Amino acid sequence: MREMLDPIDRRILGLLQADASLSAADVAGRVGLSQSPCWRRIARLERLGIIRRRVALLDRARLGLGVVVFAQVKFARGARQSLADFEETIRSFPEVQECFMLMGEVDFLLKMVTRDVAAYERFLREKLSLIPAVREVRSSMALSVVKESTAVPLHLLEATGKDDG
Repeated sequence: MREMLDPIDRRILGLLQADASLSAADVAGRVGLSQSPCWRRIARLERLGIIRRRVALLDRARLGLGVVVFAQVKFARGARQSLADFEETIRSFPEVQECFMLMGEVDFLLKMVTRDVAAYERFLREKLSLIPAVREVRSSMALSVVKESTAVPLHLLEATGKDDG
């Protein structure tokens, strides 16, 4: 897929991931194209699934959702057949922003946001711990945000050589 992206595509992606509200005309002016070719490039990037969607990023704290919890979930032995059910259930919980299947001692890592510690405790007691395949949950609460980004490091696409994978 990387081979399909030229430097102009990468600049377009950089601009849109920084500000998805930019019009095709704005993006075109910043990358040195006219509006129509720029719009076609953006449409192609969307068709290829490189641009999945455009969203507004909300400020959790200003909305009263300032608590971020990371939960490490271990499955019960022999619960692998419940994997699809677990994933479907996790997708239904709006508190869970991200869920990753891991390799190693822990099976899943969840990132959740909630109003306060009591709200997380309710989520843990009434939802997460009731999933049949869940054997153990270890939770960690974030104290502060050091870095938070949705930006993909596009400069890595330009790398060449033996470390390129």
